[in-house]
Amino acid sequence: MDPDEFRRAGHAVVDWIADYWATVEQRPVAPADPPGTVAAALPGEPPTTGGEPVEAILADLDSIVVPGLTHWQHPGFFGYFPGNTSGPSVLGDLVSSGLGVQGMLWASSPACTELETVMMDWLAHLLDLPQRFRSTGTGGGVIQDSASSATLVATLAALHRASGGRWRHTGIDRRYRAYTSVHGHSSIEKAVRIAGLGGDGIRSIEVDPDTQAMLPGALRAAIEADLAAGDVPAVVVATIGTTSTTAVDPLPEIGAICAEYGIWLHVDAAYAGAAAVCPELRWTHAGLEYADSYCFDPHKWLLTGFDCDAFWVADRAELIEALTVLPEFLRNAASESGAVIDYRDWQVPLGRRFRSLKLWFVLRWYGAEGLRAHIRSGVALAERFAERVRTDERFELAAAHPFSLVCFRLRADDDTNAALLASTNATGRVHLTHTRVAGRYTLRLAVGSPQTTEAHIDEAWTLLSEAANTLLTP
Repeated sequence: MDPDEFRRAGHAVVDWIADYWATVEQRPVAPADPPGTVAAALPGEPPTTGGEPVEAILADLDSIVVPGLTHWQHPGFFGYFPGNTSGPSVLGDLVSSGLGVQGMLWASSPACTELETVMMDWLAHLLDLPQRFRSTGTGGGVIQDSASSATLVATLAALHRASGGRWRHTGIDRRYRAYTSVHGHSSIEKAVRIAGLGGDGIRSIEVDPDTQAMLPGALRAAIEADLAAGDVPAVVVATIGTTSTTAVDPLPEIGAICAEYGIWLHVDAAYAGAAAVCPELRWTHAGLEYADSYCFDPHKWLLTGFDCDAFWVADRAELIEALTVLPEFLRNAASESGAVIDYRDWQVPLGRRFRSLKLWFVLRWYGAEGLRAHIRSGVALAERFAERVRTDERFELAAAHPFSLVCFRLRADDDTNAALLASTNATGRVHLTHTRVAGRYTLRLAVGSPQTTEAHIDEAWTLLSEAANTLLTP
């Protein structure tokens, strides 16, 4: 494909994306076809010769692929957490793909590294993060692919500290322990297993039954029990905005405990961290000055397409010491001078894409006020839905909703609530998910699409209310 062919095909693809965004509301949010439908419509072997026009590829995209998608940008998509993208993000990703640079070292593409460093400082400023996370001091930020990777590298750095550096050379020489609440993300358990601690290496800490947040007293008791058994507490993962209910763990108390025992504190704010662009929502970050590392996902609620997790450390030297491996072929004068950042030492993979470009495009296009308007809209729409739940005696709220997630259920048994979810999703107009709160089946409505309006919230409530009428009629 030469530049002229690319230009023509690129225009067609951009037009296709724009048309998709303009019409996505008209599509069912999620497919109803059985497993294997898309695979069965595709040839069993790749084409022998190339040269198919982009129009033919786009036609198959329309007829085969798109009908099998769950449309995360649909204004009626209320499942999981939002997976936003936006025009500026897509354009930034397009430029990144077109440049095709490899940002493993400063020397391999200096602007790739330096733009990322500045973007992470911009984000730290927007969220008003503690100064210790800025690149101008001992800390700094890096873009990971996801909060899962951020938790993994934080766990590895914590093990490096807890072992006095022996972890790099001798592996797991003692029983190290990690702690998170019973509502901590599944990626925490996965990180602990990958790090070699095994499933028994994680301690699940009980939560307050009212707030669903970690109980500091239970954390302290678990740490002291492990110390008495000769185990080594290595890392605590606290959460700002848990996946099930968006509970906020009490960082001031948890942080003080970690400081007392010398334990690495990682704060996972994957979804809710974006809310801190709004000053009125920064209360969620109280106590963050205790954290050794922190992450949130712009690809969830900040209009930046996947993958883009923002991860900061208070002391970048500890992270680099834990992860650095330097083969001869990567040695260069800039790295050896100590004057540059090599992000290969801040992550598990060696190679890395130019992800900061899409963040740069988004931040410049929307600005701080545009991003705040997006967050505030989501919070207001969630409150609109929660008010509908509160005023209907058949329903109840299952947890607080400080952000844009509402957890609710019928005042009925689990089977009825499961049927309510299935019936509502089957309309194709909305898509919700579920969790369990205090052991009970609970529906989750997560607002996030920039196209979602009050009308879509009201439609979701109407569909749920009508389904409830059917289910509760004798």
